[in-house]
Amino acid sequence: MELRHLRYFAAVAETRHFGRAAEHLHMAQPPLSQAIRRLESELGVKLFTRTTRQVTLTGAGEVFRTDVERILKAVDDAVARAGRFASGAEGVLRIGLTGSASYRQLPALARLLKREMPQVMLEVHTEMLTPAQEAGLLERRLDVGVLRPPVRQEGIAHRTVAAEPLVVAVLEEHWLAEADSVRVEQLRHENFIMYAAALGSVVNDAVVRSCLASGFYPHPAYEVTETSAALALVAAGLGVAVLPDSIRSAPREGVLCREIEDALSVRLDLAWREDDESPLLRNLLKVLERNDVFLE
Repeated sequence: MELRHLRYFAAVAETRHFGRAAEHLHMAQPPLSQAIRRLESELGVKLFTRTTRQVTLTGAGEVFRTDVERILKAVDDAVARAGRFASGAEGVLRIGLTGSASYRQLPALARLLKREMPQVMLEVHTEMLTPAQEAGLLERRLDVGVLRPPVRQEGIAHRTVAAEPLVVAVLEEHWLAEADSVRVEQLRHENFIMYAAALGSVVNDAVVRSCLASGFYPHPAYEVTETSAALALVAAGLGVAVLPDSIRSAPREGVLCREIEDALSVRLDLAWREDDESPLLRNLLKVLERNDVFLE
């Protein structure tokens, strides 16, 4: 059974007239009549009742018409979807993000894609520090990453989407909670909650360099692998956490954030493989460019 024969049948079933159906299909009437007869012979049922005045569907024809309409719609949808996928208008975007980027950048990116690329689905991987995202990109487990430079692996392109100052998260009963802002020196004797050293955190590096510039090395009382865990320990009164400003977008009960006047800032970059030529990635970069997401 050929797909074109189903389309011939659908045209005749809709017009109830072989001549008009042939005209609609841009073909002569005799080949159309022959094709319908072959289709009936192949099915072993009579689909139409023909008279000199009219063409009507038989009972079997009515049932067959319902199924044919469903089949043809599925075929047309498949063709359209393949075209959208090839043009980068549809697909799955696998994205990795640092823990703090999940609070501010992920919602903003998701809203933008919903508006500009509504057929694209997001597969989100959060709490990934920069080294893990680099590996995910190079191993083709991620399509893009929202990470904190420097990027140390070759073959990864990246552009800045945010520059964030560091803030200190403290318990609301902490002695620094009353201050509008603090200086790094005031944190000299605090217990720091930091990312695990083995993770290679860029935020950790910025915290350490800020403290060294003020003449001390931070005391890492607790190590965590996730930003949410750092805030939970602050809420438990176990120390302070110096984190990017985006954590303000995810308030936690009992925890306050205070600006640090003299701390370093950290960047967030969108990263992708240099050799990725997929239409989906090209469209994404165009959308981000058009909406002034990149800072440079």
